[in-house]
Amino acid sequence: MIVTTEEQLHALRKVGRAVAAAREAMLHAMQPGMTTRQLDGIGEQVLHDYGAQSAPRVMYQFPGGTCVSVNHCVAHGIPGDTVLVVGDVVNVDVSACLDGYYADTGATMVVGLSPTAHVAISPGTPYATTLDVLACSHKALDAAIAHARVGKKVSAIGRAVEKIAHQHGYTVIKNLTGHGIGTQLHEEPHYVYNYYVASENRLLRNGLVLAIEPFISTKSEVVSEAEDGWGLHVAEGIVAQFEHTVVITEGEAIVLTA
Repeated sequence: MIVTTEEQLHALRKVGRAVAAAREAMLHAMQPGMTTRQLDGIGEQVLHDYGAQSAPRVMYQFPGGTCVSVNHCVAHGIPGDTVLVVGDVVNVDVSACLDGYYADTGATMVVGLSPTAHVAISPGTPYATTLDVLACSHKALDAAIAHARVGKKVSAIGRAVEKIAHQHGYTVIKNLTGHGIGTQLHEEPHYVYNYYVASENRLLRNGLVLAIEPFISTKSEVVSEAEDGWGLHVAEGIVAQFEHTVVITEGEAIVLTA
């Protein structure tokens, strides 16, 4: 989608606030002993309170209001009876539709620690390596957004993410990408890669709406589909994802899901 009016931007901000609120509610409610279905219910209730609908359910009949992915399941996890325990790496991915407009966001945390534990990692911190992967993914998202502005190539986003990953000694999941968004959950460009693709020469246009979502990994570079037909798993290692929906401008991108 290309934003051309203030009314469109206002509508996108509105749905962006809804998914951000649901994301934060889920992160702060997450604790050992709860099920992923209970966590999903918290997020969906927030969406309902904002008048929004679950985008994956509306568009794809996903069997949940949000995606809750645990440990080796790194994306599109179906909420269910899985009981969270201390040390689990959990990703919540929230996307919604409100008044015909869509926004998408996500974050990763370690069960039993603060949702922001990755911000300051001191020596001896429990799960230090895991938290470093989270910090790297968050840093990669910030770098990608900083490079996302009018006139730059779409490939600049992937270059920025890959550079941060390699600086930390990590890699990226190459078959999970960001995407265009706006009046549908997935729009052109359908693939916003998290690594540099030399043949990707398209330029970022003023008003373009993107979901940018680096998946940073300690080992794996690809995901495979689970038997349930939804979950996406890695064979080994730790993976973290953070995601924002943004609007491209000539200056700093507008982050709709902060």
